[in-house]
Amino acid sequence: MLLENKNVVVYGAGGAVGSAVARGFAREGARVFLTARHLDVVDTVAKEISAAGGAVETAVVDAGDETSVAGHLDAVVAGAGSVDVSFNAVGISPVGLQGIPFSELPVEDFLRPVTTYARAHFITARSAARHMIAQGAGVIMMHTPEPARMPMPLVGGMSVGWAAMEALNRALSAEWAQHGVRAICLRTTGMVETPVIDVVYGLHADALGITKEQFTALTGGMSHRKRPTTLAELTEAAVFLASDRASGMTGTVADLTGGVIVG
Repeated sequence: MLLENKNVVVYGAGGAVGSAVARGFAREGARVFLTARHLDVVDTVAKEISAAGGAVETAVVDAGDETSVAGHLDAVVAGAGSVDVSFNAVGISPVGLQGIPFSELPVEDFLRPVTTYARAHFITARSAARHMIAQGAGVIMMHTPEPARMPMPLVGGMSVGWAAMEALNRALSAEWAQHGVRAICLRTTGMVETPVIDVVYGLHADALGITKEQFTALTGGMSHRKRPTTLAELTEAAVFLASDRASGMTGTVADLTGGVIVG
């Protein structure tokens, strides 16, 4: 098993990405700590992992609150002995933020994803690194979609927020890799299996005056494979990159967009 004896904390574990990756980590032997602002959204995932023989714990944690994150990690390390991987999969609703031209987008709505993502990822990364540096090892992970790199219309401040995450990923590695702490970002296309993409594609389709099915086909056709990234592909990559087999990778983006972005 790639992650045997690893302790992994997943933020936003109730969402499609967080829950899929958490299951993947557990299948590879990790002890997973699922966090969310409300326990009910992670209870089902925890029961599935436990039923499959995995080790799992849940906790209420606000990834944007320093005290909440630090207190939880202190408890994890006190009980489990270490925190080996931190995967932040928090997200925010695209409603009112996407599908709106910049010329009509309020400043507050432009800045919300920028500040929300930057704050949450800095807080969780910093809190984890304080333990990981003392251990001499650890992996900090995040996930972005292709607008982090590829200019796309009507994405609002989301694209800026995602781009900031990738820049933060590089900066974290520049400071912490020398202490054994790797920073990795996984970049995908929009994944049609996730409920949030159904909403996003609807917003963009309405703005362009086409059907959601037409917009879905349009975006899927942009990749070399003529299809979007799947949750299974993201999960498999996350498991490998979190493992010691990927020890040579840090400060980089693992691009899973299937050729939408190359080079």
